[in-house]
Amino acid sequence: MALYSATACALGRYGNGNPYPINLRAVVGLSGWLPGSRGLRNKIQASHEAARRATSLPILLSHGTCDDVVPYKFGEKCAHSLNIAGFWNLTFKNYEGIGHYTVPKEMDEVCNWLTARLGLEGSR
Repeated sequence: MALYSATACALGRYGNGNPYPINLRAVVGLSGWLPGSRGLRNKIQASHEAARRATSLPILLSHGTCDDVVPYKFGEKCAHSLNIAGFWNLTFKNYEGIGHYTVPKEMDEVCNWLTARLGLEGSR
């Protein structure tokens, strides 16, 4: 859902054409993937405004290399698809030996990433 929301935010509309009413400041995707990303690049590049929003939206993707629910290669593919579509403010982190769950190190890194991206230093 987070990754779909990122694309809807950049495009300014949901896949069904309804306006996307939320201005996202950052997106975090944990062990996820983005179905239907094949035509995303063309959709983003067709609109200067969509390209601007995609470029400026910070995205953190984290994925365990031993994920048996959403295979790691889907996470890698998702990061690649988003990057070539114009989401250049993207960080992809892998977690060696981790499955489809979170670990304290990952949550600490998510918190640190959000703190830095959203300018929340000093609030932790």
